[in-house]
Amino acid sequence: FIYYIIGVIMNYFKSIKERDPAYHNFLFAILFYPGIKALFIYKIAHFFYKMHFFFLAFLLTSFCKHHYQIEIHPGAKIGKNLFIDHGFGVVIGQTSIIGNNVTIYHGVTLGANKNTKEKRHPTIEDNVIIGCHAVILGNIRVGKNAKIGANATVLHNVNENEIIKGPQAN
Repeated sequence: FIYYIIGVIMNYFKSIKERDPAYHNFLFAILFYPGIKALFIYKIAHFFYKMHFFFLAFLLTSFCKHHYQIEIHPGAKIGKNLFIDHGFGVVIGQTSIIGNNVTIYHGVTLGANKNTKEKRHPTIEDNVIIGCHAVILGNIRVGKNAKIGANATVLHNVNENEIIKGPQAN
């Protein structure tokens, strides 16, 4: 079991090194990458959420929100190797589903566009890159290997390998 956990951790940091040219080493990342800390706290909160210890789950989420300015609802489902780069202002809603090897930059919102009990947040498939301050709203799907540009607002499904641009500067 210990070897499995060590393997998962090493694979995670290897995936960050491949996606972040500023990566120095394991210790540097643990100390100075708020996205890693937020994801670690989310995993504990998600465990408590699944066990119906909602107070503890939301206490951890609140701690993370106030200390790192990253809010990940403990009910969200997140795959392997999510990398939240910089992280400040990231919001991931309750019914969001995030696949493997997804990269999210600062200011991204995975939010809802209606107030119902059903799934109301996006599903992000594997290997997606979401640029800073992008907003993805509603029960929509972003296909594998898609790229969402900075400041884009996405309200409809995105196909695999599709690139969605944000507003263009003149």
